[in-house]
Amino acid sequence: MGLWGSSYLVNSKGLSAAEAAKWVSFFFIGMTVGRLISGFITMKVSNKVLIRSGQLTALIGAALILLPLPIPLSLTGFIFVGLGLAPIYPCLIHETPIRFGKVHSQSIIGYQMALAYTGTTFLPPLLGIVASKTTLWIFPVFILIYILGMFVSSEKVNRIIKIRSHSNNINPSI
Repeated sequence: MGLWGSSYLVNSKGLSAAEAAKWVSFFFIGMTVGRLISGFITMKVSNKVLIRSGQLTALIGAALILLPLPIPLSLTGFIFVGLGLAPIYPCLIHETPIRFGKVHSQSIIGYQMALAYTGTTFLPPLLGIVASKTTLWIFPVFILIYILGMFVSSEKVNRIIKIRSHSNNINPSI
């Protein structure tokens, strides 16, 4: 969002460079506000709920960017994506000992951080390569695919954990 958002808005939506930069900054403002809000509500809402609601909010934002809507509505998608992504990474890190056990959590957090940095290193150039062969209209499709992939993966882990917790609670004497 931060690296290709302005280029997308200038080349595909016809905004000026200054206007495009403003809307990309709204993505970062959305992320900042989202982190602030999620920091306050983590005492009342579980990490799983925050992760899921963040992913769904980001999906709504990606859909707003992708759909052929009036420009102002489409641009609010940048804010929604920022708001949605805000709680996900901190909550996933915080949820790691619960999901994978305290013994393995340090290693898993290391993998999570490595994959996050790997994604920020390789996904923007991948989008650039694809966009150079096609068009920057592919940008919101990529964002939507990334968020859907994250959502599906997270829900799959939730299902595995739920199955594992149910199988551990079965009374073997029955």
